[in-house]
Amino acid sequence: MVACHECDLLHEICEVPHHGRAHCTRCGAELYRHIPNGLDKMLALQLAALLLFLIANLFPFLSLEFGGRGEQMLLASASFKFFSAGMEGLGVLVFLTSVLFPLMTIGGMVYILLPIRLGYRPPWMSQVYRVVRVVAPWSLLGVFMLGVLVSFVKLLDMATVIPGVALYAFAALLLVTTMARYIHDESVIWPLVGHDVGERVLSGSASEHGLLHCHICGLLSEGPAEDEHHEHCQRCGSQLHSRKRESVARTWALIATATILFIPANVYPVMTITQLGSSDSSTILGGVVKLIESGMWPLALLVFFASIVVPGLKLIVLTLLLVTVQRGSLWRLRDRTTLYRLTEAVGSWSMVDVFLVAVLAALVDLDALSTISPEVGVNFFAAVVVVTIVAAQSFDPRLIWDSDERSGRKELE
Repeated sequence: MVACHECDLLHEICEVPHHGRAHCTRCGAELYRHIPNGLDKMLALQLAALLLFLIANLFPFLSLEFGGRGEQMLLASASFKFFSAGMEGLGVLVFLTSVLFPLMTIGGMVYILLPIRLGYRPPWMSQVYRVVRVVAPWSLLGVFMLGVLVSFVKLLDMATVIPGVALYAFAALLLVTTMARYIHDESVIWPLVGHDVGERVLSGSASEHGLLHCHICGLLSEGPAEDEHHEHCQRCGSQLHSRKRESVARTWALIATATILFIPANVYPVMTITQLGSSDSSTILGGVVKLIESGMWPLALLVFFASIVVPGLKLIVLTLLLVTVQRGSLWRLRDRTTLYRLTEAVGSWSMVDVFLVAVLAALVDLDALSTISPEVGVNFFAAVVVVTIVAAQSFDPRLIWDSDERSGRKELE
């Protein structure tokens, strides 16, 4: 048996065709997939990603030529500028999401897959995979690449921008990691460990039958439904819970925090451009207006959507989900689950403005000729993005379906 991680419904495991995917019959979430020769494909892509990652970090990423002066940056340079500007927290965030977490994700998968390919289980495999699952959502290579593209376009009018070898390697890395996520098949990893609950339960939710679903490895375990017992997965050692503890209260607190931070994030400037002694500070919305004035409508719409619309909609959607859960609403359960799924997927793209400022500040540092400096607004905006991502992760979508099960039990009574 397998339980849906979004609605907790139990399903009997059945065979799926090559490259096929099994989806939950109730909420539509993906349950599992079957990739032929999955181990070889996954390992090949992760090894290629590791090589491309090293190239992307060791060679020049971008170069800038302006007024007879030149400046070049490495991939990690995007975070160093924040340290020199006294924004250490922001520097750590950019370094983690653009360098360290991607490396941990790729390196962790190579550490797991290579020994499996050689026929044995690596030491601490469960612990390493848990770390990979935690940091993978914070590996924002695609968002960083979008920030690079936006900064590239913004600089074309004021200087000559030369892509480095590392930029091409980074683009290839993004493609390879996207393919790796698409063909990722967890059944390649966990069958080696064993443990099974059996197939005696064929209907209803896991919690109704006293089963706990591991969100890391997917194993069903017998255990009490009360969260205070702190049961652990027999297979990967992760802590089990019938529902995320204090999910509603924690998510409300994070939404309130993000809403407060959203105001200064849009009021204060995020960067200052100094060119030949003349300085000009701009907010997030001001940057969108300048792109429109330059005739870059597609880019302006992209930045506006990612930096303003997405955070605002995310707060509205999470508020709607919390209110309907607390009211025990049965309104459009599947649609609300899909809405949560989309909210969780697109939330990290709001980091594009943070990466944009990081790249521009690292690249444009030509003293009196031209300098771009980060401002306090980018701190608030980064905090909004991080808090909303954590808020989405704190919400338990299974709570949406608990109302349906309670309603069904009342009808039976």
